[in-house]
Amino acid sequence: MSDDEWDVIRVPRQLGLAAMSILGARAGAVVEDPQPGALYFFVPVGTAASWQAENTRAITGGERVPIPPERRTSGPGPHWRMCPGDRSWLTDPVALLAAIGDAFGPKVGTEIAS
Repeated sequence: MSDDEWDVIRVPRQLGLAAMSILGARAGAVVEDPQPGALYFFVPVGTAASWQAENTRAITGGERVPIPPERRTSGPGPHWRMCPGDRSWLTDPVALLAAIGDAFGPKVGTEIAS
C-alpha cells in the first residue's frame, strides 16, 4: 500500500483499544505506538479533511506514521494491534467515529431518564 492511499486517525491508547473492541472485525489495520501511547487507524483518503472527534487527531499523507514490519505484533516500539491482511487496511470512518463516541460513553447531562 503506498503512502497516498490512506489517511490515519491517531487515537489515545485506552480510547483506541475501547474503539477496537467495539468495532471488532470491522476494524482495519491498526498500529500501536507505545511512544506517544497512541493507536493509528487507517481510513480512506480525504477522511482527515473533515474529521472531528474529541481527543483524536487526523493525519494526512504528508505526515509520518510508524509502519512496523509486516508481522510484528508486540513491542518494543510500534507494532500491529490488528495486522494488515488480505482484506482492506481501512476502517470505515463512520464506524470509527461511532465507536469512539461509544467508548467515551454518554456526556454529562445527556442521560436518558427512564
